[in-house]
Amino acid sequence: MGIDLLTIHWIYLIFILLIIVFMICKKDTSLICILGIFVLGVVGTSDFSVAVMGVFNSFVFATEELMGTILIISVITGMSNILLISGINETMIYPFTKIIRTPSLAYWIIGILMMILSWFFWPSPAVALMGAVLLPIALKVGLPRIGVAMAMNLFGHGIALASDLIIQGAPKITADAAGIPVSDVVSASIPLNIVMGVVTTITAFYFLRKDMKNGTLFEEERAVEDIEDKDCIEKNKYKFSKGTRIFFAIVIPLFFAADIVIMYIKKLQGGDATALIGGTACFVLVMISVLTYREKGLEKITSHLIEGFQFGFKIFGAVIPIAAFFYLGDAAFGQIFGEVLPANSQGIVNDIGIALAKAVPINQGVAAITLTTVGAITGLDGSGFSGISLAGSIAKLFSMALGSGIATLTALGQIAAIWVGGGTIVPWAVIPVAAICGIDAFELARRNMKPVLIGLIVTTIVGMFLI
Repeated sequence: MGIDLLTIHWIYLIFILLIIVFMICKKDTSLICILGIFVLGVVGTSDFSVAVMGVFNSFVFATEELMGTILIISVITGMSNILLISGINETMIYPFTKIIRTPSLAYWIIGILMMILSWFFWPSPAVALMGAVLLPIALKVGLPRIGVAMAMNLFGHGIALASDLIIQGAPKITADAAGIPVSDVVSASIPLNIVMGVVTTITAFYFLRKDMKNGTLFEEERAVEDIEDKDCIEKNKYKFSKGTRIFFAIVIPLFFAADIVIMYIKKLQGGDATALIGGTACFVLVMISVLTYREKGLEKITSHLIEGFQFGFKIFGAVIPIAAFFYLGDAAFGQIFGEVLPANSQGIVNDIGIALAKAVPINQGVAAITLTTVGAITGLDGSGFSGISLAGSIAKLFSMALGSGIATLTALGQIAAIWVGGGTIVPWAVIPVAAICGIDAFELARRNMKPVLIGLIVTTIVGMFLI
C-alpha cells in the first residue's frame, strides 16, 4: 500500500477511537464525525473544496441509505397518534386488563404486551398507551411503579427495539455497515435476543420480588389519576363510540397480521417487508383520520404525517453524521470522493481487517467481548442507534480476521448498543417511561443496571459459541 492509503487507514482508525472516547465522556460525536469525513477527504483527494463538498455529500448518502427506516418510523408514529386520539389504542389493550390479578401477572403481561406493541409501533408510541391504560391496574394489584416501568422498559426498549423483527430499522443500519443482508442479521440476532431477553427479564423480576418481600419497595394500592398528555382534550373530543372502537381494534391488528402472512408467503424481508408495513400504516392513518375528523380529515392526515416526520428526523438526526462517517469505510468512499483508493484496495474496513488478520491473533472470545463492549459504549449517548453503524463496521473488521461470524458479531454489537442506549440503562434515555410511571429516571436506570449487565455477560458467552 502507498503512504496515502496507509494514512487514510490510520486516520479512519484514529477517528473511530475518538468517537468511542467522546461517547464514553457522554459528548456529542457529530463534530468528530464531520471532521473525520473532511480530513479523509483532504488526504484522499488533496483538494480542499472536494473535501468540503464531501461532508455534505456523505450526509446525503447516509440519508438516502437510512431514508426507508426514517420514513417507516415516521409513518407508524403518525398512525399511532391518530389511534391514540380516536381511542382505538385503548380498546386494543383493554381485554388484557381483565386477566391482571397479581403483581407477577402485571409484570409479565405488561412486559409481553409492550414487547408486541413495540415490534409494530416501536416503544416510544407504545409507552404513553401502556402507561395510561395499564399503570392504574398494575398499582391496584400491588405492582409498584418501578416494577411497571421496568417491565415496559426491558421488554419494549430492550427486547423489542434490539430485535426489531417487524420494522427492521436497527438491523438495516447494522447490516449496511457490515455489508451483509438484513436477513442475516435478523436470523443471527434471534437466539442472542432470546438469551438476552430471558436472562434480563427473569433476573429483574427476581430482584424486584425480593425487594418487595423485604419491604424495600412499598406496594401502591391506590389508583393513579388519568395520565394527561398533550392530546387529552383532542382525544376526548374525537374519541370514537365504543362499538366503532371495538370494530377497528379487531380490524387493524388483522391488517398487520395479514402483512406478516404475506411476508412469510412471499418471503419478504428487509426493505420489502418494511414497505409493506409502512404502506399498511399509511392506509390505516388515512382511514382513521378521515373517519375521526370528517370534514377536517384531509388537513389532519397531513398534520399527523408531519408529527411523525418530526419524530423520525429527531431520532435519526444524531445517526446521520455518524453513519455518514462509517459508510466511508466501504463503497461510499469512492462514491463521495471518487476512485482515489488503489485498485487492490477492498475498502478501508476490509483493508484494515485483512491487515489485522495477519498481525493480531483474534479468537471468538476476544471478538465477542469487544463487540459487546463497543456496542455498550456507543449506547452511552442515549440514542442506541447512533453507534450501531460502528458495531457493524467493527464486526466486519473482526470477521475478516476470523474468517466467519460477521452476522453474529453484528447482532451482538447491535443488542449491546440498543439495550444500553435505547432506553434501559442510560438515565436520559429512560425519561419517557419514568415520566409516564411517575418515578425518577435515575432510579429506573439503577434498577435496570444489574439485570442488563448480567444479561449482556451471558449473551456474550453464548455468542462466542455461535461465531
